[in-house]
Amino acid sequence: MVALGRAIQKSSRVPVVVSHETAAAFHGLALYRPTETHVHTIVPEERPGAMRGIVRHRGAIREGELVEVHGILCTNLVRTLADICRTSPFEQAVVVADATLRRIAHTSPATYDLEAAAEVRRAARTLAALSAHGLTRAERVLRFADGRAQLPGESISRIRLASIGFSRIVLQREVPGPRGRPYYVDFSLDDVPALGEFDGSIKYVDGRMLDGRTTAEVFDREKQREDWIRGATRLPLVRWGWPHIKTADSLSGRLSAFGIHPPR
Repeated sequence: MVALGRAIQKSSRVPVVVSHETAAAFHGLALYRPTETHVHTIVPEERPGAMRGIVRHRGAIREGELVEVHGILCTNLVRTLADICRTSPFEQAVVVADATLRRIAHTSPATYDLEAAAEVRRAARTLAALSAHGLTRAERVLRFADGRAQLPGESISRIRLASIGFSRIVLQREVPGPRGRPYYVDFSLDDVPALGEFDGSIKYVDGRMLDGRTTAEVFDREKQREDWIRGATRLPLVRWGWPHIKTADSLSGRLSAFGIHPPR
């Protein structure tokens, strides 16, 4: 998507302002099921016509809403967030909203600036309200968003968990670990209670995440970590991956296999 945006910028006779999920990609935000074959742009109301491979959004760009990223004009983070929250399907919008809040408000597993996150929400709501449509959709996304989600799989997992019926979902729960170093668990399902972790499996094959260790060593360390967490909390802990979050029913089936059910 970034490469396509660069190509269209080079071929255009006038500067192109990339927006929506294309701008999110330029900002390095996580995306879920992105449209790889189109570039989103914002054009003035008077600009007519269409171009192949370009999705044109009519609208004004206000002062301070543009930034240059790798030589390309993009909507800034908050404008990008507001646009996506108004126009994208809920799942895609939540992934971007979570990633935006994480970028701004999250500095460590133990540190999440709630006021900074609230300020981003307020700014995005203000921008969304300037449009003629999509405010209700944006409100729903911004209420649900939480920058403590680390990966798109965690964002989608949270959507599925809420759909199943869990309402007290705590992200990045801290568990006292050995030698005074805490562990953090992706999900604490406080309705039940139980613990859950999304496992995208990439950490077992990505050399950057293996950090010089073998896959077997990573598996062993994860097992020791999970054994400690179960022992320290006396709570069940279940892992799930991408196949389990395709639908709410598939995640519900995974949890049910471990005796974990939403509250009635």
